[in-house]
Amino acid sequence: MSKRRGEGGLKQVGEIPAMKTIAKKYAPPTRAQLELIEAAAAIHAAPDAVERAFMARQLVLCTLPHSDPGNVEAWTRRTGNGSLTIQRGWDAEAERSIGYPFGSIPRLLLYWITTEVQKSKNRQDLTEDEKRTLQLGRSLAGFMREVGLSPETGGGKRGDGKRLHNQMTRLFASRISFQQTFSDDPNRRGKAWLNMDVAPRGELWWNPRTPEQGVLWQSWIQLGQDFYEALVTLPVPVDMRALKALKRSPLALDLYAWVCFRAFVIVQKKLPPQFTAWSVLMLQLGGDYTNTDDFKRKAKAALRKISSLYPGLTIGDVKGGFTIHANRLAVPPKDSGKLLG
Repeated sequence: MSKRRGEGGLKQVGEIPAMKTIAKKYAPPTRAQLELIEAAAAIHAAPDAVERAFMARQLVLCTLPHSDPGNVEAWTRRTGNGSLTIQRGWDAEAERSIGYPFGSIPRLLLYWITTEVQKSKNRQDLTEDEKRTLQLGRSLAGFMREVGLSPETGGGKRGDGKRLHNQMTRLFASRISFQQTFSDDPNRRGKAWLNMDVAPRGELWWNPRTPEQGVLWQSWIQLGQDFYEALVTLPVPVDMRALKALKRSPLALDLYAWVCFRAFVIVQKKLPPQFTAWSVLMLQLGGDYTNTDDFKRKAKAALRKISSLYPGLTIGDVKGGFTIHANRLAVPPKDSGKLLG
């Protein structure tokens, strides 16, 4: 049963709250709240009846900006003695930087990319270059529809097709850099790094008369070798219906990916509840927030939504942070004797 610990605390979720109770709380419920209720009910009613997508561990650390950071030299996130930096691509024709990928759409694109990689990584009929080459036509369009976006419709600057094209251009031209510093004695220090191009080769087509409409059928990208290898490492299952319910919030999508990975490790290693401090999580995921209290308030709201969409997930409210535990993966493997991968 669900219960609340402390004023404004997180719910400790053992099973989904009654749908009528949730609906009664909102007067009247918004469209987003109704979608969350419907998605939660569907996931709890049929947890296995979903498509599977995957988030590699590296991408959990690859937190894209929630909003456009503007003309900063680089976007950097730090955790422990490591850091991750995103660098913008360059538009040679316009002679200017392309800009950073930000918001929900590039996150959804990363989910799609990792899904496609998992489909092709073990195919014996494909060469290594072919495994890294993704066609953006019907499969990407189908994915965007699956999460509630339309790659064809425009509707002006804020139309789905226009935003999709803009964020694809930004994401595919980006470079991701991992750096780590270390020391084995007071007089000896070192640094390791890995620079990865997201998609160093590709073609992206659109109709110049109606640029807001995404003509994707002849478009393709080839993932960078290091980026591709990162994606095939330690896949973590997520529920596509949850992505659709959370698609309006970049923070909720980041937290969902983070929760799924933490739960994956907990289930695999049979760990007890694991503690996370709000201040630590903010450094990793909260780059757009000015203080811990603001991040904590918004992250709590997102975690409550995630809890309703993840059967078997338990989140507890403790001083300075929260605990997370799970007795199953976000998407149970078809073969209960082994994990997906």
